[in-house]
Amino acid sequence: MQYDDIAIPLGSAWSSPFARWQGSLAEVDSLDLAAAVTSRALADRALDVEQFDGVVLGTTVPQRDVFYGAPTLAARLGAPTLTGPMIAQACATSVAAINVAAGAVAGGAGPQLVVATDRISNGPTLSWPAPSAAGGAPITSHWVLDSFARDPWAGAGMLAAAEAVAAEMGATREELDELTALRWEQYGSALAADRAFQRRYQVPVEIAQRKVSLCLDADEGIRPKQPAAIAALPPAAPGALHTFATQTHPADGCAGAVVTTAERAREISGHGIVRILGSGVARVGKSRMPQAPVPAALAALAAAGRSIGDVRAVTTHNPFAVNDLYFARETGIKAEDMNVYGCSLVFGHPQGPTGLRSIAELIETLRLRGGGIGLFTGCAAGDTGAALVLEVTD
Repeated sequence: MQYDDIAIPLGSAWSSPFARWQGSLAEVDSLDLAAAVTSRALADRALDVEQFDGVVLGTTVPQRDVFYGAPTLAARLGAPTLTGPMIAQACATSVAAINVAAGAVAGGAGPQLVVATDRISNGPTLSWPAPSAAGGAPITSHWVLDSFARDPWAGAGMLAAAEAVAAEMGATREELDELTALRWEQYGSALAADRAFQRRYQVPVEIAQRKVSLCLDADEGIRPKQPAAIAALPPAAPGALHTFATQTHPADGCAGAVVTTAERAREISGHGIVRILGSGVARVGKSRMPQAPVPAALAALAAAGRSIGDVRAVTTHNPFAVNDLYFARETGIKAEDMNVYGCSLVFGHPQGPTGLRSIAELIETLRLRGGGIGLFTGCAAGDTGAALVLEVTD
């Protein structure tokens, strides 16, 4: 999809720190988290919620009262007349939500507030009546764990998808381990000088509670891994190449962005803007999820009228190390030139906000480089990929 006049005001893409599941945010409703983080993000940026014409809520794991979704969130932010849709597409939710917001703006709507939030911890167990079953016992499923374990279309889980692609491309355990060690090293650079890079876009979580207020100012549950420690880990399944170091972990978090026209974005930022040039989606073969970011990226670049050679920075959602190995082989972009401040392989994936965090990091990376074309791409559940091409003009 091509966009001619869609932009994010510079500085108006943000993310909370991510908490490893069953951590500090494990019992915080993701809508409560969204209200707290978004309120703080808007206040820090002196953004008046009344200037927005719509809100797009990206969320994939049902929470209490989520039926009322975006309108409830808007009211809690101080905009009781604001409304909008809820979007869910696993880890492609952020790109999908931005696309919906961009479509509204392209159709003449005013600035859109995009909020993506998810709590993977303590996902709901769903129950459906089955009167004809033995004893009338209901049918149940665990929203998160059952979905991770099996793609109903392919009949296999996410680890199986990663292993299938690794085997077909001839990847070795050593290559996966080396790429993971590189990603940990890159994440370490985001922590330098008291997390100077992350503080460019991160919004702390502050939620009042009965006894002690919850405060989360940095990613939680991150355990740096050295090459020797990675190499010593057993496979995640019998005969597998991936380990629990070379795949990501579920997490909880929230992210957001302002989407509007270029002119309005410049008014809001007071200086530079981030032009959204194009987006792309793709599906590949059954249970070949790690391959999907490549055709999605190429589709986004084609829509934007750009090529791989035009790209100055790349971030990816890579739940398995094989994702980036495959992307590097197919595009010619060196693994070390991607995700230079870390990625979801390290800081985890809360699904809905995962992409928006990586997009915020992409924007800040380009700002430090003086602007230019950036590419975000990532996979989503089973066999799908989604990508976004943007340009920072500072």
